[in-house]
Amino acid sequence: MSPPSNCNFGIGCDILPSSMPNLSIIIAVYNDWLALNPCLRSFAKQADASDFEVIVVDDGSNEPAPEEINQWTRCFPLTIVRRPHIGISAARNQGIQVSRGSLLLFVDADCQLQANCLAALASTIAAAPKHNFFQLRLIGNCSGLVGRTEHLRLTSLQDQLLQPDGRMRYLNTAGLAVRRSAMPIGGSLFDPVALRGEDTLLLASLLQREELPYFVPNAVIQHNVPHSLLKCFRKDIQSALLESGTYALISSRGVRIRMSNRNRLNLIRSLYRTSKPPSVGRLAFFVLIVRQLLSRITSFVFGAIHRRTSSPGMSPASQNGNP
Repeated sequence: MSPPSNCNFGIGCDILPSSMPNLSIIIAVYNDWLALNPCLRSFAKQADASDFEVIVVDDGSNEPAPEEINQWTRCFPLTIVRRPHIGISAARNQGIQVSRGSLLLFVDADCQLQANCLAALASTIAAAPKHNFFQLRLIGNCSGLVGRTEHLRLTSLQDQLLQPDGRMRYLNTAGLAVRRSAMPIGGSLFDPVALRGEDTLLLASLLQREELPYFVPNAVIQHNVPHSLLKCFRKDIQSALLESGTYALISSRGVRIRMSNRNRLNLIRSLYRTSKPPSVGRLAFFVLIVRQLLSRITSFVFGAIHRRTSSPGMSPASQNGNP
């Protein structure tokens, strides 16, 4: 698929701006080429495509980037870094090291920037010099049940966790902007220890520093879930298993990241109210509740097993199931 005719640099333009970009968009991919193409197309539709670069870190995909991905270099500066499969945290850290912009924007391959997203982000950042981390507004694609469920989850979480001062007790790397000046030495913003939930681990670190992301409601990113409902259920269980280690690490640091039972109840009420319009629907609410229950039960069972097998009072024989 060729770049669209409204590409800001024009089809066939091989001369790209040589000045240092203000913004670096970093995307870690793993066999995500099909989803990445519309993601890149959404970048070309932004109002000012001359002031950003795109860094795609291929974290060991089965195949290298296809031609329809490479040809986006005709529309904006695009660098593709191919590396062995290690994990999304390490891939994002490598993207930071390769990037040149003073501001970094992390986006997932299955996301699309909405109209004027980058302009709204730039405006907010210029008006908020005291903040270093910025959470963009995330929405779902409401054309199907899975997308409506994702839209309900994202919008309710953001509404619930937004504080009066404009900061959020929430962080999602599907749309996170960070000033380079706030980067740790070496550019390792994400802890490679986290196999899943690396954004939650980063949020825990920010909580310890009392530095929460500032919400940018006018910079909108749509998250498109490419899975069927059954695959979503499977992924929820797999994610809960992998995230258990991340939450254990957060707990060991003495940081409380999970919602209280009261806040969780308030969130469920918010979910139910938000699902009332036909554009979302009550079915999306019930599906989301089932998915959350699956995740919670998986985390609870795994945690109980882990605590039992790691208990210092248990002998090696009892750990192996012997009396």
